[in-house]
Amino acid sequence: MVARWLVWALAAVLWPALAFAQTADEAPQRVVSVNVCTDQLAMLVAGEDQLVSVSALSQDSSSSAMADEAAQYPVNHGRAEEIHLLEPDLVIAGRFSATQMVSMLRRLDIPVEVFEPATSIADVRANIRRMGEVLGRTDQAEALVEAFDGQLAMLSEPPIDPPTAALYFPNGYTRGEDTLVGDIVKAAGFANLASDFEIQAGAHLPLEQLVLAGPELVITGSRHRGNSRSEAILQHPALDEAAQFGTHRGLTNRDWICGTPRVLAAIDRIGSLRGRLIGTR
Repeated sequence: MVARWLVWALAAVLWPALAFAQTADEAPQRVVSVNVCTDQLAMLVAGEDQLVSVSALSQDSSSSAMADEAAQYPVNHGRAEEIHLLEPDLVIAGRFSATQMVSMLRRLDIPVEVFEPATSIADVRANIRRMGEVLGRTDQAEALVEAFDGQLAMLSEPPIDPPTAALYFPNGYTRGEDTLVGDIVKAAGFANLASDFEIQAGAHLPLEQLVLAGPELVITGSRHRGNSRSEAILQHPALDEAAQFGTHRGLTNRDWICGTPRVLAAIDRIGSLRGRLIGTR
């Protein structure tokens, strides 16, 4: 569970008394977000009544770390027709949002800001700051970054004799250091097994190679609802025997798929695993 001080620290930066970086008439007044990651950044940074709709996926607790907060907003399904009827003066999308929808909105002279997915902890800061710029809320964004960096410094583990962890996901896919989840694992004080195979981004890692490599810990994401053949490998008995300290299946997807301050929860959880593992060496 995330430490109580972390919850209070993030809540403090959201205190509504923070001033606008720009005057109200310069900032967009009706903002619509159509991506689960920009949804969360916008909810953290936007002023009162500034954000008028978020994507339907934002209310899915398996994908969104702010599903409860998103329940306060009307949702959209990323269709240009419904977004146009909301009369936004700004639409915020992710790089992988429907490109046809974005193109149509722009043809209708509706401004659209497209955010790149975060591939590092540094990208979390950059996207928070950019959200502050497009919403005219730079003071709020900067306060959020400052609190984020303060908590990150407290949670990050020194890279001294780091234990080795293997990230393992559906279809035997692993992630390297040039990814957000890889950066999270590094901040938590682990060496990433993917580097031994010269995997910097993402690639398939056969289970046999993982077993032979013998990492000290295997970390997998949470399973989705229903049955998926791609996830069956995560229940293979060899996976539990591959690592000296077994397999940790508590890395919830909502904590790392988006570059938001919520990644602190993942760093906190994985860092606690490191502490227990170091203590048993």
